[in-house]
Amino acid sequence: PIRVWGTIGFIIAMWVIDLNRWTFNPFQLYVSAASGLFLGLYAFTLPACPPSKTRKTGSLISSLGLDAFVLFKRRRMLIFFLFAMLLGAALQITNTFGSTFLDDFKVIYPDSFGVKHPNLLLSISQISETLFILTIPFFLYKFGIKKVMLISMFAWVFRFGLFGIGNPGSGLFLLILSMIIYGMAFDFFNISGSLFVEKEAEINIRASAQGLFMLMTNGLGAFLGGLISGRVVDYFTSNGVRDWQSIWFAFAGYALVLCLVFPFVFKYKHDPKAIEIIHH
Repeated sequence: PIRVWGTIGFIIAMWVIDLNRWTFNPFQLYVSAASGLFLGLYAFTLPACPPSKTRKTGSLISSLGLDAFVLFKRRRMLIFFLFAMLLGAALQITNTFGSTFLDDFKVIYPDSFGVKHPNLLLSISQISETLFILTIPFFLYKFGIKKVMLISMFAWVFRFGLFGIGNPGSGLFLLILSMIIYGMAFDFFNISGSLFVEKEAEINIRASAQGLFMLMTNGLGAFLGGLISGRVVDYFTSNGVRDWQSIWFAFAGYALVLCLVFPFVFKYKHDPKAIEIIHH
């Protein structure tokens, strides 16, 4: 439930920016800075929550949270973190180019909802995310992390593919369907993956392991996604005109490759009882 409120905040921010016409205005950065300052000050009012002491003395490596890197010694976790990085790249693609994609239709569909309110349309993705979060316990218990992650990868294929054939005019329903699918694409890996890390990591390194997971997805994955997606967009841009269909199909092909490779390299036997022992 706590995680859901983060997404709700995401939605509110998108609506505020869009309804005030700040989508392509630097004022949105001032709003972000003010929000960050407020939250920073608010943090000082929170109750003290010192870290639990699992050891009498801790090494520098442990203090810095680097002891979680021991998980790379396990083949299954190594592969998991590798795909975490690759899927993190997929997330960065739509975060970076979603609004730009819709804005490029302003000449063809100047009065369409998607062009006038790109952030409102894109926020359907986050609304879907809040709903799919609620289904994660069922899917994890029923199918296990491997199949749930595979569902996420296929969802990314459809996410990008529907962007490729949709538009803010006659193809608006395809874009809306893509937004709905995003909830599954994001939650079934990012949230389920976090629960998987919680189960696999020893209790004394769980916090560090979660940090490592975030590093792979929102750190290295985001960097990789930004770098590669920028190159792809530039490749399919001629005389300032972007070939969005080819761009999105290229990204869909990337996600499809992950789908085809993942089940053969990630070995995992689902045990429904193991899901029940995850404590938060």
